[in-house]
Amino acid sequence: MKQLSPSALPSPDAPLKIGTRGSPLALWQAHEVRRCLMGAFDLPEAAFEIVVIKVTGDQILDKALKEIGGKGLFTREIEEALLDGGIDIAVHSMKDMPTVQPEGLVLDCYLPREDVRDGFVSHRYARLEDLPAGAVVGSSSLRRRAQLALRRPDLKLVEFRGNVQTRMKKLEDGVAEATFLAMAGLNRLGMAHVARSALDTADMLPAVAQGAIGVERRSADERVALMLAAIHDGPTGVRLAAERAFLARLDGSCETPIAGLAEISGETLRLRGEILRPDGSRSVTGERSGPVAEAAAIGVALAEVLLAEAGPGFFDWS
Repeated sequence: MKQLSPSALPSPDAPLKIGTRGSPLALWQAHEVRRCLMGAFDLPEAAFEIVVIKVTGDQILDKALKEIGGKGLFTREIEEALLDGGIDIAVHSMKDMPTVQPEGLVLDCYLPREDVRDGFVSHRYARLEDLPAGAVVGSSSLRRRAQLALRRPDLKLVEFRGNVQTRMKKLEDGVAEATFLAMAGLNRLGMAHVARSALDTADMLPAVAQGAIGVERRSADERVALMLAAIHDGPTGVRLAAERAFLARLDGSCETPIAGLAEISGETLRLRGEILRPDGSRSVTGERSGPVAEAAAIGVALAEVLLAEAGPGFFDWS
């Protein structure tokens, strides 16, 4: 691999600009990328600048995600800044990322993946099974809502948007008796104790790429490419190649309840997937395994299997 000369590295006089959303979790993720780059190249903190960018998904909180647009609600403005040169790299929660990047941008750097499970959060109940019939559960995730409607049709599901702190306040205010938060985010914020329990992936398959942090760059920026290569986690990249190929073949968006999880054992990758109707009236699941070198092909193949089993019109919804 080509090496970077010391003069090509960022410095306090010419810092590398890291673009991010402004939530506590998004800032943690940007700081973690900075920490990794500092360690890899022995650079001071001042060699980096964190740039907070407001995105559509964070500005409109009184509507469901499906009502304010399709893909890119949490990424569009950040990617525009990256293309315009206002920032040098962009840090994302990978479960928010569309499967296709704008022309001129590429995603090929991932940090080691965190806990992929969903955490059950409630002030009164310890587990999902403990919720009584008619209990109100809040969630902004169409995937979680569909999975809950399928598994617990006796619950009342309501829209529940905002960052971790906002959702915890809503629970305290009695808007709902329970919600779900990604264990990865809770762990990163030092708030793992907030979850009363974590759901096994056999009971609730997570969102595609849940728990993974991705770093996006301009495809022509060789300097940044070399820097990010030094902090990229290969196994996470392989797992996401399978999951995102699966999602791409299904043409998944925030309006489509899709779950998927790839795991590696030795040289074998196992991918599990689930597609659901938004009201939880039907679910189609499956899995496929193969060599890690064929990760993306495995993702496409599993999507084809589920689509064939689901039949025409499965995703038609009005």
